[in-house]
Amino acid sequence: MPLFERDTEIYRDRDALREDYQPEELVGRDEELRTFQAALQPVINGEQPNNIFLYGKTGVGKTAASRYLLSHLREDARRYDDIDLTVIFLNCDGLTSSYQIATRLVNELRSESNQISTTGYPLGSVYGMLWEGLDECGGTITVVLDEIDHVNDDSILYQLPRARANGNLDNAKVGLIGISNDFSFRDDLSPKVKSSLCEQEIHFPAYNAKNLQAILEQRAEVAFREEVLADEVIPLCAAYGAKDAGDARQSIDLLMKAGDLARDEETDRVTEEHVKRGRRALERGRIKEGINGLTEHGHLVLYSLLTLDLEGETPIRSRDVRPRYTRFAELANRDPLVPRRMRDHLSELAMLGIVSVTERNEGRRGGTYREYALDMDVELIISAMRDTIDLVGVHETIDSHVNTESKRTLDDFA
Repeated sequence: MPLFERDTEIYRDRDALREDYQPEELVGRDEELRTFQAALQPVINGEQPNNIFLYGKTGVGKTAASRYLLSHLREDARRYDDIDLTVIFLNCDGLTSSYQIATRLVNELRSESNQISTTGYPLGSVYGMLWEGLDECGGTITVVLDEIDHVNDDSILYQLPRARANGNLDNAKVGLIGISNDFSFRDDLSPKVKSSLCEQEIHFPAYNAKNLQAILEQRAEVAFREEVLADEVIPLCAAYGAKDAGDARQSIDLLMKAGDLARDEETDRVTEEHVKRGRRALERGRIKEGINGLTEHGHLVLYSLLTLDLEGETPIRSRDVRPRYTRFAELANRDPLVPRRMRDHLSELAMLGIVSVTERNEGRRGGTYREYALDMDVELIISAMRDTIDLVGVHETIDSHVNTESKRTLDDFA
């Protein structure tokens, strides 16, 4: 008898639930797709392409919409002899500077035997090689920079969209598509970059439960065998996803986790209980991974917001988080960050789904501002932050949540 045999009771094609799966049709994004398609139309017309900025929370379809429409754009462009379209898709996760992005783009345009080093050149020289590579490629070139908010300087975001206007390109017509998960990223751009990059802005709002249910039904039809899913499974996954910031990726991951639990138990049905257990397991893993990846000051900002949330002070503005954060930083013998850098950590927490953010607009008098609140289970957050709590001390609001053995309270530092 073989040691490994195929599982065929639950899944027909489990890969249909993976992140890299591209469905034949995108559901739940009709309006955004129409706007995006119109913004890409100049490419087919043989005109200078638009520069497009997509923004919205993680898991709301920005990257999927880009891949879907650009795939169709490439296919349709082949029908026209006078259109030579090249698409370069670059994820900026792990790239923090314009220099790193520029060298990656240069190498994307070169053969493997002619790659350049990612260090050692002046930025001006790298830009020169980039313009040369783009012109040699020629035609229309669409550059997609996904997770663009990882980049700390905006030089490349100014240089690329204006390369032709600045006389750096003769043959190539370049359009830039920037994709950001961070709502505040656009606000922090310099005015000259905004005017270049943000010719066309498209906001992707969070999915609602109805959208998510349609997405899950589409995936489930391909992924699972008939009659495997109990009736309540997809609505429950969609409801959890809508509650968790309208994130389609989280809903799909939850459906796959529920299916995996059922398969591991060698049952022939995926039930509501599998979904609930799957959600607990995923949430634990997501919180632990997200918090472990934070910097020390990110932990201090989160600890501050946690205690304010338990005091009933949330939703709260960043300026009102700052006194608590400053106190915790001093207790940890760390220099507090300036307000803008502290806000960056709040934005990162929101991007991770640990914190929720709400935009407020009070008109001319109050202006526009953001309010933050905790969006995760308190016990899970505390369990992932024990080192920070030990460093700062146990705040009175979490006293009942922390094991009483060997704990230091803030009174010890008074």
